[in-house]
Amino acid sequence: MKARPFLAVLLALGLLALALGGAGWWLVGQRGPLALQHRAASLPRAARFVPRQAPLSLYLLSDGEEPVAYARAVAPARNRRQAAAAIERLRDGAFAAAGLDYPTELAAWLAPEIGLALFDLPDGDPGAASGSGNWLLALRSRDADGARQFVQRFWQTRSLAGTDLQVSRYRGMGLISGRGALLGRQPLPLATALVDDDLLLIASGRGVLEQALDVSQIDELNQGADPALRQRIADLGEGAALLVARAAGLPEGLGISADPGPAAQVLASLRPDGASLWLEALVERPGAGPVAAGALDATSLAVRRALVAAAPAATERLGLLQNPAALLSDPLLRPLVERVAALAPGAGPLPPLLVAVADGPLVVAEAPAGWLMASPPDQPATAVLEAPLAAAGLIPAPLELEGRPVTVWTRLVAGRGARPDREGVDRLQAPLEGWRGDQDGQALWGRSLALLEAAGDGRGAQRRERQLEALDRPAAPLQWALATEPARSLLRDWLPWRRLASLAGGPLDAPVRGLALAVEPGAEGLRLRARLEFGSGR
Repeated sequence: MKARPFLAVLLALGLLALALGGAGWWLVGQRGPLALQHRAASLPRAARFVPRQAPLSLYLLSDGEEPVAYARAVAPARNRRQAAAAIERLRDGAFAAAGLDYPTELAAWLAPEIGLALFDLPDGDPGAASGSGNWLLALRSRDADGARQFVQRFWQTRSLAGTDLQVSRYRGMGLISGRGALLGRQPLPLATALVDDDLLLIASGRGVLEQALDVSQIDELNQGADPALRQRIADLGEGAALLVARAAGLPEGLGISADPGPAAQVLASLRPDGASLWLEALVERPGAGPVAAGALDATSLAVRRALVAAAPAATERLGLLQNPAALLSDPLLRPLVERVAALAPGAGPLPPLLVAVADGPLVVAEAPAGWLMASPPDQPATAVLEAPLAAAGLIPAPLELEGRPVTVWTRLVAGRGARPDREGVDRLQAPLEGWRGDQDGQALWGRSLALLEAAGDGRGAQRRERQLEALDRPAAPLQWALATEPARSLLRDWLPWRRLASLAGGPLDAPVRGLALAVEPGAEGLRLRARLEFGSGR
């Protein structure tokens, strides 16, 4: 009986320890480096100085240290130093492109909420930058002294280096303009203005800065006072970085070639989650209407799951398409659909033909051993492919493989040593270009007959399938999952990623472990969710 008070004390202490531990973890999640995962997506104060018609604006809802601390916190112990160093190089390179040295000029006073916007000034504007683009950088200060002291030191240093300064007033604010650069770099035209002692505006020229101050005074002209934009940003959920862009005004250097229409607007948020980076995006296209593909119903989802089970072992690319022929009709989706179906060189003419005519679910899988596509048995019908395959020079022939009827397509080519001026029929070759077979109520398409024999185990597709399941968009008519090497290759070919690598002074794809995305067309435009995985494993 005497033991009961003692046990009660132990139980109370245990509950107290659990409570303190839970509170500690809550504080770490809310105020430590991991708080970056749960930042609500909202337009910062800097958005008041950005025109609604700006080609592009990017808002980082953190300071310059939080991303570094986050990378260090989530990276494996053996890679923490390298992960933090990579983010530091990217951060320092981005500020250096604007003529600023982060460690010596910004680190001591920079607060969360960093804004960058591209401006579209009229041709011939005397305040526009020449050659370097028209941009505005908005930086918040932790206190009233940090930004003011920076402006004094910034222009004092450049004045001592021989820069001619122009000091003027515009809309009641002091503007300083001149040319500045880091040591060893080409001088750039720069202009600065300090708003309310804690918001510093740095622009590529006086004209950009004056336009920013103009729109800040008129709610109908700036992004920050746009209630519809604020609501759409809030609908994105959480995000540590926000992107607002007008497709018609995006620079060609961003590598976006599709034309979604002059009124299209792109809204996106980036959110870190553990060792992954999530993207939520909306491409608004007023008046464009929904794509005919639509979302998948329960029957189509069941068919798709059965088709995925036929994927070959060690699948590295897995694409799920619903009515790809309709998806191809959309000018914005077409490049992505073609990329999903763009298999390795030597895949033959069959894959693009299948994608062009398929009007139901289609699974596209690629492994080191080759590619395989799966569709319902009657979609597409072989008769639909007869004319385009014949035009490509392919000849159909029946074949029986382990008791299963298979249709194969070959192409007659001259063998080595054949001469057209002599009879050389026996030297003609007929290499296999593709085949179609049935298995478990599905139509399978491929080029290597070995894949037909191995199809159906589904083991290789499980990893890619888990990537798509994590997106939680099962009804999306376009889904794509990539393993480590295909994901790295895709990013290396993407111009914006190469630009980031240039700012960081080296490649950034080494820690990439996978990529998955899902696209859902709707009446308001396209919704995209993507997840980029970092860390270890495949």
